[in-house]
Amino acid sequence: MEKKTKGRWAGLLSLAFGNTVDNADGGLINSLFPLLQASLGLGLGALGVFTSIGRFSRMIFGPLWAMAGDRFHRKTLLFVVTGLWGVWTILAGFSRSSFELFFLYTVASIGTVACEPLSTSVLSDLFPHNERGRAFGLLRAISGLGLVVFIPVIGLFSRSPEGWRWAMILLGSLSVVSGFLILIFLKEPGRGASEDEGAEEAVFSLGVLVDLFKTPSFLWLAGSLFLVTSLVMMSFGVTFLVSVRHFSTEEGNYVLAAFAVGYVLSSAVGGMLGDLAEKRSPRYGRIVLMQVYLLVYAGMSYLCLQIAWPHRAYYALFFLFGLVSSVGISGAFYPMVAAIVLPELRTSAFGFLFGLVQGGVAAVLSLLVGFLAQRVGLLPVVFWITTVPYLLNAVLWTVFYRVYPHDMETVAYERHARQVMQSLRQGLSESAPKIP
Repeated sequence: MEKKTKGRWAGLLSLAFGNTVDNADGGLINSLFPLLQASLGLGLGALGVFTSIGRFSRMIFGPLWAMAGDRFHRKTLLFVVTGLWGVWTILAGFSRSSFELFFLYTVASIGTVACEPLSTSVLSDLFPHNERGRAFGLLRAISGLGLVVFIPVIGLFSRSPEGWRWAMILLGSLSVVSGFLILIFLKEPGRGASEDEGAEEAVFSLGVLVDLFKTPSFLWLAGSLFLVTSLVMMSFGVTFLVSVRHFSTEEGNYVLAAFAVGYVLSSAVGGMLGDLAEKRSPRYGRIVLMQVYLLVYAGMSYLCLQIAWPHRAYYALFFLFGLVSSVGISGAFYPMVAAIVLPELRTSAFGFLFGLVQGGVAAVLSLLVGFLAQRVGLLPVVFWITTVPYLLNAVLWTVFYRVYPHDMETVAYERHARQVMQSLRQGLSESAPKIP
């Protein structure tokens, strides 16, 4: 029996604020890189290095934080790595050389990558299966809403040659604040709380973790992430608009803000569409939604990035681009991961998929994009890392019609068996004779 956890909405809001700050922190270098070029004398290749630092941190430390989350208290971990870790971003704002900035930014990024796998795991225990699409969608929507505010503010910092320093100090301070909000408002639900399982059943072990990689749907989901390259494209978004479409740094950030507005709506609507799709077809609904999303995203990436438009048109185009950008992730991908993974392994599963796999792919591509852009230009490179992979991914997702229903039902059966065993133990305990 699935149940609703008390205080879940306050918990979701605190997690969303933490994700907002960490996402803005991770994208700060990308948004203000033209200032860093002038301030510290960096070349375009340095943008690829900075971007890859965050991606490699996500690849290496994301799974480690996730495994820690499956073994230890997730709320405490979130307070430390999402909150207190913001001090490193503050210190990065005082960097006096490119070496200091590289070092402090690297340390800061180690903590920012922990929020996503820990948050998605907690949400899976706060909300039952038939509401997770909406929950994941709201998490991404609220996080995106925060970016709508942050991006123009960061754009204002670009008016000063040293504005990147104050931007880092601001985001680091907000990161500390987010940690205390999580500490106050998030109630740790316990693993498997939304499935009404006992704590003794939802216990992490390395043996069960190995079994996770025997699940076909999980392996195919990991494979599909090799073709989800939006992280790389958005890392170079402002630089693309400045160097290819000749925007100013400030105006480029405003265009990206239009994208973020669409992203907010996309996340919320995508989550609701995903739950509706599953209601109409529990076995195939989310798969259909994901395939449609991948095809539309590929088309929008070509329309917005490969065709030169008047500058004013980019605001509307990037809004529409953002409007489709998160539908499949919040409405299909996240809920499908939660559906095929047992509660005690969800943090590790999210950490592996979005840390090791997606982080690793993004890190390698970021270095490659920076290298190739210096030789052939950003325009052709962006085409081959966005439009083409998404079209290929839409074809790859056909395999889920065969593997996902079986894996989802296997995990549902296991959860049901745990509930039955828990009920039997409770019944035996209540019927046992009392010793005076």
